[in-house]
Amino acid sequence: MSYQSKTLVIAGALAAALSAGAVAAQETEKCFGVALAGQNDCAAGPGTTCAGTSKVDYQGNSWSLVPAGTCTTMELPAAADGTARMGSLEALDRDLPSA
Repeated sequence: MSYQSKTLVIAGALAAALSAGAVAAQETEKCFGVALAGQNDCAAGPGTTCAGTSKVDYQGNSWSLVPAGTCTTMELPAAADGTARMGSLEALDRDLPSA
């Protein structure tokens, strides 16, 4: 393979990597109350340390990163008492684990 061909291959690979990175750089926001147990992104309130430490599904004080603008419109299953659940941009006092 000639020097010029190698340069083209490397340039193509670099361009592909950069374009993939641009897609991955989508804006996100913290959304509270949408993570399943053990699938939160970080710090799920008192009694937890970081990622994967939420104790219950949809724990109100745990958060996950979601695409910007989608948090408060996500469809979530209703609570056991039939109350509708919504994501929030601030920590919630619902679905907290028993002490």
